[in-house]
Amino acid sequence: MSLVWWEFVLRGIIIYVFLIGLLRLTGKRQVGQLAPFDLVLLLVLSNAVQNAMNGGDNSVIGGMISAVTLVGVNWIVGLLTYRSKRLEALIEGRPDVLIRDGKLFQQTLERAKLTRHEVMTALREAGCSSIEEVRAALLENDGSISVIPKSK
Repeated sequence: MSLVWWEFVLRGIIIYVFLIGLLRLTGKRQVGQLAPFDLVLLLVLSNAVQNAMNGGDNSVIGGMISAVTLVGVNWIVGLLTYRSKRLEALIEGRPDVLIRDGKLFQQTLERAKLTRHEVMTALREAGCSSIEEVRAALLENDGSISVIPKSK
């Protein structure tokens, strides 16, 4: 190994935190709806940060230390977000209301970079033919749209 073990750990933690922040900034839609170009971005991104994590070291042990670090940090973040709603909101976000009682919130659509067509597709999948038939539609943390129809 060309680096000491703790440097692999430190580099892995730094890159993990950086990528979580970067992906969080791109919004829910980017994470939840992987288009082919999103998959390409993730693959290229992983390659781009690889050397930052391993410092040019290509040893098996160095790779194993980096992998254990990433899985361990991910497990710790999962545990912390389970225990702290504030941290969960910071890392994972909260659902955004797109429609409430038949009223579409255009600013929320713009902020989430969603088109009206994408929302209408989700409404049709939920059995609603118009916005007026919707009690609530939410953009979930995973990028999906949940629709609650009005009672008939």
